[in-house]
This record gives sequence, structure tokens and C-alpha cells, in this order.
Amino acid sequence: LIKNGLVKTMAGEDIENGQVLLDGGKIVAVGKEVNAPADAQVIDAAGCIVAPGLVDGHCHIGLEEAAIQFEGTDGNECTDPVTPQVRAIDAIQPMDETLAQAAAAGVTTAVTGPGSGNVVGGTFVAIKMHGKRVDDMILKYPVAMKCAFGENPKRVYKGKNQLPSTRMGTAAIIREQLIKTQKYLEKKEKAAADPSKAEPEFNMKCEALIPLLKRQVKAHFHCHRADDIYRAIRIGREFHLDYILVHCTEGHLIAEDIAKEGVPAICGPLLTTRSKPELTNSTKANPGVLAKAGVLTAICTDHDVIPMPLLPTSAGFAVGEGMDYEEALRAITINPAKICKLDDRVGSLETGKDADILVFDGDPLAVANKPKMVFVDGKQVK
Repeated sequence: LIKNGLVKTMAGEDIENGQVLLDGGKIVAVGKEVNAPADAQVIDAAGCIVAPGLVDGHCHIGLEEAAIQFEGTDGNECTDPVTPQVRAIDAIQPMDETLAQAAAAGVTTAVTGPGSGNVVGGTFVAIKMHGKRVDDMILKYPVAMKCAFGENPKRVYKGKNQLPSTRMGTAAIIREQLIKTQKYLEKKEKAAADPSKAEPEFNMKCEALIPLLKRQVKAHFHCHRADDIYRAIRIGREFHLDYILVHCTEGHLIAEDIAKEGVPAICGPLLTTRSKPELTNSTKANPGVLAKAGVLTAICTDHDVIPMPLLPTSAGFAVGEGMDYEEALRAITINPAKICKLDDRVGSLETGKDADILVFDGDPLAVANKPKMVFVDGKQVK
């Protein structure tokens, strides 16, 4: 039983001097007073803030190991621009020190997967940030299929003198592979309905993309520049995809259009220099502008671009640039959980959800503050 703290449920009003009861890795009660067993272990959080574990909605943690170069770099299979068949869970190193550092900073869930070197990069997974075996850490798999617009795939494959070296080429590759998958799926469905019809020859790329076409997983569309954002929207519409605008760096320039589309955005990393041309118009005000326009907005670190412990700091900087404080806190808790369809398990303090809980003795978004206690699935890890 955690009691006497300011409970920020992220599902409604804050609860002054509230109580949160954990049992068996789940939250079993939240309120002003709860019916706790007489023998419950009690944590007095007086003067503290009790909040849900933070959620990083887009990163590459576990695939890009700390202090290791090629040997520990598994984020991009840059031998083919189309690799939907590769899976994040086959690359994650759970015992890399960065996961424990992220958990200590309050990030209890991360959506991680391939980088943006390829046009179609592979599948993302949602994991808890505590464990030794990735199979035991999975919250949800698959969560998303990564697709990248803009400079990154152009740069990788221009160097190899192959398609794509232009934005036209990138869009064409995505369309071609999705159309191939549509035809492959049609043949599979016809064969299933009529035994006289032949099954198509097995194609692992198409198999991996079928859940995307069926809207069972979302596309994570890597896009920075406004024209790339519009390009992502165009292809999302064309193939009736469920998709997310990841990074969305120039979203602040076209926020009203994004809001009209009803598509969510995961912004970040915020704490970087303008290291390439498509970041020219980057600003820490971006998530606040999008949120005020009505876009469901989250903030991410894109770890290892910036270290995951800087997730709450990123939200704090967004507040400094005009984002509403409560909205910034939602942007690293319930919003990414909703965007990535994890909100049945994480992102808020509600009965039945996973017991991922933080106890702060100061402002959660302050640069100098870190949680004094961290619980993942009801186990205290800090």
C-alpha cells in the first residue's frame, strides 16, 4: 500500500493524500482510501508525488548497445531497403546497462525497434524495462512496423548506388511492397476459401506486412520535414493504414492539417542539435503546438539519439517552451500508451492495470529530480 502522496492517476483528477494498493503485479485499488489487508506492506509517500511509470513510445533501446560500436549495433539491417521480416525482439540485449538506467529514471515501458536506415525497417515491440530475458519482458508484440521517409534511407542507399536515392524512390518502394503484400494476401484468402486455389509461394516480407494491411499493427512513419509528413499521410490514406507520425519535427508548421487528419504524433528527440538539413526547423515548442491544435501528442527520446533517462527532462523543456504542464506529463505516460495501444496495461494508475508506479519527492519533470522509488509489475527496482 502506497499512501499519503499526491496521486497523479493520469486518468482523471489528482488525489490528494491518496492511496494505491498493489497485489500480484497489478493495481487492485486507487482512491482517497482503499480497503487494504491488515498485513499489507505500507509505504508512506507523504510529501511525495505518486505517478504511473513513464512510457517511451518510440526508441531503439536494447538494439543499440552502450559503449559498443559495430558489435553491439543491431538497429538497422542496411543490406536491403525493405526488411519488414526482421524483428526487434531478435536484437534486444536486455542486460545492456541502458535499460537499468532508464528504469531508475522512471521509464518502465519502452516501444523499441529498428532504426530509420531502411525504407521498411521491421517490427517494434513494447517491453518492460526490467529483466534478463526479452521473452519475459514483452508487454506487446508486434506493436508497429517501421517505415522511414526523408534523408536517412536516401543517405544509406545513395552510398550503395541503389534505390532509393530520392524521396520519389522511397515512396515508390513502400507502395510497391504494400501492393505486393495486397496481392499475396488476396491469393492466401482465395486459397483458404477454395481448396482448388493454390497458395502463393511463401514470402516472409509479405507475411510480416499482412498485420499492417489488416490494421492489426500501426505503421511508425519516420518523418521530420513537413513534405515528408504529408507524404506519410498520403500513403497512409492510400492503403488505409493505422499509422503514427514519429518525430514530426515540422509538425508545428502544419499542426492544423495534422489535427484534421486525426493522426497522432510522437515527437522527439527534443534535446539535439540541428544535425542534418531536415532538422532546420526543429523546436522544443513542437509538442506543445501540436497538442494545442488537438493532436494526440507524445514525447520520445529516440534512444540512443538521446539517453532514455532524459525523457522527463524532455517533457520539462517542452513545458518551458509553452506546453501545458499536465499535457507534458500525459505526453510521457498515458498518451504514448494510447497511441501505441498499450493503455489497457500501462500509462495511468487505474484498477486492473500493471503496477508500474513511481514515487517522486519533487517535480517529476525537473532536471535535477529523479524518482526515489520505482516499481515494475509490482516489484520495487529502485
